[in-house]
Amino acid sequence: MCVPASRGAVRLTLSFLIFVFVLGSPGIEWLASAQAQSVPKSLEEGGSDAAMKLRKNNWTVGVAGGQLSGTYMTFANEMAEVLDDGDNLRVIPIVTYGAASNLDDLLYLQQVDVAVTQADVFAYFRTQRKISNLDYRVNYIIRLPVSEMHVLARNEIQTLEDLRGKKVSFGPAGSASSLTGTIVFQRLGVQVEQVLYDNPTALQKLKSGELAALVRVIGRPIDFFAKIPANAGLHFVPIPFSKTFGDYYTLGELTNKEYPTLVPEGQPVDTLAVPAVLAVFNRQKRDDRYRRVERFVERLFTNWDKFRVPPRHPKWRDVNLAATVPGWTRWAFADEMLRRIRPKEPDGQVASSDFSAFLKNSGSAAANLTPEQREALFREFLQWREKQGGGAQR
Repeated sequence: MCVPASRGAVRLTLSFLIFVFVLGSPGIEWLASAQAQSVPKSLEEGGSDAAMKLRKNNWTVGVAGGQLSGTYMTFANEMAEVLDDGDNLRVIPIVTYGAASNLDDLLYLQQVDVAVTQADVFAYFRTQRKISNLDYRVNYIIRLPVSEMHVLARNEIQTLEDLRGKKVSFGPAGSASSLTGTIVFQRLGVQVEQVLYDNPTALQKLKSGELAALVRVIGRPIDFFAKIPANAGLHFVPIPFSKTFGDYYTLGELTNKEYPTLVPEGQPVDTLAVPAVLAVFNRQKRDDRYRRVERFVERLFTNWDKFRVPPRHPKWRDVNLAATVPGWTRWAFADEMLRRIRPKEPDGQVASSDFSAFLKNSGSAAANLTPEQREALFREFLQWREKQGGGAQR
């Protein structure tokens, strides 16, 4: 009775040995593979709860970006990627309602140290909300690229006047479009039935005919519009620039290059654009959060070249660090950092950058200048700049 069992055990042992020698030991392979990898140091480190809490919070900066699909959130994400320095600096991008509510978040929401907002939002909070001492409490670090106002409508809508009395979505409450869009329509005297849908819902309702248009203020290009098919029966409505918008806005355009299914080739759509701003809460130097943002700003300026190359968003290349924001005060430490790096940037290069930005925001007429005309205009620009005080304010 014992013999068959013994033979079975022998067969099992031989089978296992053959498996090991022919196919190799899975356990040994797994162990070798595990030893070849390394767990990130930040996950290996431990310590007491108090020590962990201190290390995790010591150099962490919260940046209010915007809606997940928007350009502002892309800026916040890329700042986190470029400026990350482990325990020495960690940037946490925060998904928010958008540029309009970001100023509220900067003022009142805990853990928000820096926020992306817009020039007209600041003006609204100062003049309409009448926030006390706002000029001192909120400063700016740098001026970010402009954001264009996109008014997407059904084909039967040809002008903004055609939207009078019709239902238009201005994006979620707190988004840039919920404030900027409202200001623009008010200044033009075009009364619409305003609703505040999230953008995917608004697009669905626009396609079904429940809405006449949707408004979104965001830096071009954005996939939300670029992915709309050519046969959707939708297009962008032009917004003519006038002195009505001369305070905080500039001329922008939407082109076939960014939106080939919505803009015919060679027929750019005029629109308005508003400068975006990287804003900071102006804390006292003795404040613990002040030193975190100070390190954030230092790394932002000293690593600036990394923002200007792929795969970073192309709009970073439109930023002139020396550019000022009317009505705002640059944060003192950001101003100091600008002075530190400014000698590396020749005045002619700064002027050329300013001039290129001016031409880019001056519409199709400026884009069609010959090289000779551009050079002559640039010389006039330099002469004007010299009379204004020899360059951009610091």
